[in-house]
Amino acid sequence: MIFGLFRRRTPPQVIATYTAIVAQARQPHFYASLDVPDTFDGRFELVILHAILVLERLRGGSEIETAFSQDLFDLFFEDMDGTLREMGVGDVTVPKKVKKMAEAFYGRAAVYSQALGDGGTQSLAQTVERNLFADDPRPAAAFAIARYIRAASDALAAQQTKEILAGRLDWPAPTDFVK
Repeated sequence: MIFGLFRRRTPPQVIATYTAIVAQARQPHFYASLDVPDTFDGRFELVILHAILVLERLRGGSEIETAFSQDLFDLFFEDMDGTLREMGVGDVTVPKKVKKMAEAFYGRAAVYSQALGDGGTQSLAQTVERNLFADDPRPAAAFAIARYIRAASDALAAQQTKEILAGRLDWPAPTDFVK
């Protein structure tokens, strides 16, 4: 397609970071032991969560970090668009669904950011409960995932920015968090 020639290509480092985010979100322990629903919505929530953790870590950084964050955000939504199309969602419906996903992303980013800023795990657990377990409350799983989120945020905070920008993310093992 000729119009694709005029689009800016996604830098390979952004692709590496996004790949690391998705790989972490797909860790089987989240689904098998921490009760995250193994559905499109459950997987979407975990990818959002991990992307938010990286974007929070890069927030307020240099121009390079800001541009990287925007590229990462754009890639996330390109991937969601492609996923919807692969699932058979019609061309007319895809933009509406992506818009709803963007709204969800911004909403989640705001509440996770606030909960991370609280410093504890209680508000994180409540946020997880509302987002991951809204239809089927799982307080023990929500608290375990909240502890994981806190550990992941701390691990990213301790990591050098150049490592994050290269896609070498230092995630805690989800298996270290039991409900």
